Amino acid sequence: MAAARVPQEAKSEAEALRREIDEHRYSYYVLAQPRVPDAEFDRLFLRLEQLEEQFPELITPDSPTQRIGPAPEGDFAEVQHAVPMLSLGNAFADEDVQAFHERIQTRLEGAGVEFDSVEYVAEPKLDGAAISIRYHDGQLVQASTRGDGSRGEDVTHNVRTIESIPLRLRGADVPEVLEVRGEVFMPVAGFAEFNRQAEAAGSKTFVNPRNAAAGSLRQLDPKLTAARPLDAFIYGVGEASEGVLPDTQASRLEFLAALGLRTSPDWQLVAGFQGCLAYYANIGSRRSELPYEIDGVVYKLNRVDWQDVVGTVSRAPRWAVAHKFPAQEELTQVSAIEFQVGRTGAITPVARLEPVFVGGVTVSNVTLHNLGEVHRKDVRVGDTVVVRRAGDVIPEIVSVVAERRPKGTSVVKMPVKCPVCDSDTVQPEGEAIARCSGQLVCEAQLKEALRHFASRSAMDIEGLGSKIVDQLVSERIVTNPSELYDLTGEQLRDLDRMGEKSADKLIQAIERSKQTTFARFLYALGIRGVGAATAATLAASFRTLDEFMQADDTELQTVEDVGPIIASQIRTFVQEPHNLRVIEKLIEHGISWSAPDQPMKDEQPLSGKRVVVTGTLSGMSREEIKEKLQALGAKVTSSVSSNTDFVIVGENPGSKLAKAEALGVVIVSEDQIHSLF
Repeated sequence: MAAARVPQEAKSEAEALRREIDEHRYSYYVLAQPRVPDAEFDRLFLRLEQLEEQFPELITPDSPTQRIGPAPEGDFAEVQHAVPMLSLGNAFADEDVQAFHERIQTRLEGAGVEFDSVEYVAEPKLDGAAISIRYHDGQLVQASTRGDGSRGEDVTHNVRTIESIPLRLRGADVPEVLEVRGEVFMPVAGFAEFNRQAEAAGSKTFVNPRNAAAGSLRQLDPKLTAARPLDAFIYGVGEASEGVLPDTQASRLEFLAALGLRTSPDWQLVAGFQGCLAYYANIGSRRSELPYEIDGVVYKLNRVDWQDVVGTVSRAPRWAVAHKFPAQEELTQVSAIEFQVGRTGAITPVARLEPVFVGGVTVSNVTLHNLGEVHRKDVRVGDTVVVRRAGDVIPEIVSVVAERRPKGTSVVKMPVKCPVCDSDTVQPEGEAIARCSGQLVCEAQLKEALRHFASRSAMDIEGLGSKIVDQLVSERIVTNPSELYDLTGEQLRDLDRMGEKSADKLIQAIERSKQTTFARFLYALGIRGVGAATAATLAASFRTLDEFMQADDTELQTVEDVGPIIASQIRTFVQEPHNLRVIEKLIEHGISWSAPDQPMKDEQPLSGKRVVVTGTLSGMSREEIKEKLQALGAKVTSSVSSNTDFVIVGENPGSKLAKAEALGVVIVSEDQIHSLF
């Protein structure tokens, strides 16, 4: 009845205004060809607002006036992605791109595909925040972050505020279901202006546009997000109604643009790896002129049916790769070299630096991995060093500027006593890492063990941060992970900076963590050598805890990725009476999981990749690098095959290198792999 009271003239005018505003939005954001001055666009928008205020019945969910809605109740809801949001493998050199191309050719030939050339869609790799946006019958219904690739956070209320993202798709024949993937970013000019205004107002400024975009998406109040100059490019599709998508990557980008979705204006269709490298050089030369930040380019196999042939590896497609720009480098000085103790007792040298701004972040600490690495680079206190962010992410010391070394410096030595508990340090023969012998007597190991146990990829106890763990251990309230489940609200409220509400939320989070998965539980125990990927394969092989605990070395080694050393470490762990008591207590507290278990869903840069190590490694032992790779999700195998993703080559490699070259497998140097650790 209410709709009938709206004059037909007002209804028609509102519909016409919405269409006209949408056309102008499409021309401005997608075509980059504004048709009217901003003042005229504002006039149209104001008139629509006036009509909807006068006749609220005219308001529609996709009206341009409805971008800023109410804040959600509580925290961000979890969203399960219908199709996983895959990560990309990285290429750091031209040879890596050539190997990527040759590997695709080898797989196509192996599948009997005939071709004269292979084409790729090349596009800038935006330095922002990945996003998934879902449309039903053309209307935006949900938007979520990438999260761990399988699950993200619902940020619909914030994505609706981004003007370049349409609330309704264009055209009469839109797909019934269309989930698109893209990147939300803050343009360079908008970032500079936002920081200028924030600084003038005495507010917090952002370090770089990437952090600005990610932080803006996680605001509970959409009005705060709307006040920030966010933009977005769409580059792919997740889920879609059957039969609606074109059969090439290039035509899909054109299809998305026709629906009113903004795609990168700088994408190109190129031929072969030479075309990829030419595009990379061109974009690199224009990088400083682009209106947005990029950290490389992305190459995607153009034909979708060939993408299916080439396939994916766990969380990364074999048919796409990110070609990263060289890391940015700066000079600074080493003010101290200290030793940290990890949860397994590993003693790691860390260089304290005079703070230096590198690649968008301030770097003041750099891990030196082990004493062998310190001596190989000959890093000393007082040295001037070259620092870079490897892969634009991980800070590292590249080299020492020897001519600037002050007099009186001395070679760094491993402490004979643990810097935390004063127990003896030991270094097993053949291993590069020294360890504290204090085990659970050492507060550092217990703290790290608890942090690991509560981490998102393990028991996922939200709110149990480092400061709380430090207090629980220092005050001897918790002496092993099982005692977390004995904590009371009263105990937590007595801690520094812990109010009643925070204490109650943490107790609830601890209670929720009791329902987990077998893989998460195994990973949470912190067994040396058992990373998330290995925990997942163990959980899939031994369906019950008793079966796992009773397995001997031979049975353990039937599990993929578990060799004699890891099997021995597992057996040592489960035979230790103290560990058994902790596990029994955890089960008594009600920790359980459903069977069969599901695979781990935590984000890891090498998740599922098959890696072979060959030759003598100068910086670490074979076992050490294997542990580090497994912690990043890799599957370390002993032989090279067509399924191998890359081979790490040290000095004097054997026949595995020749076989890898014959199969077109990517070859990675020891120095290159250090950037991941």
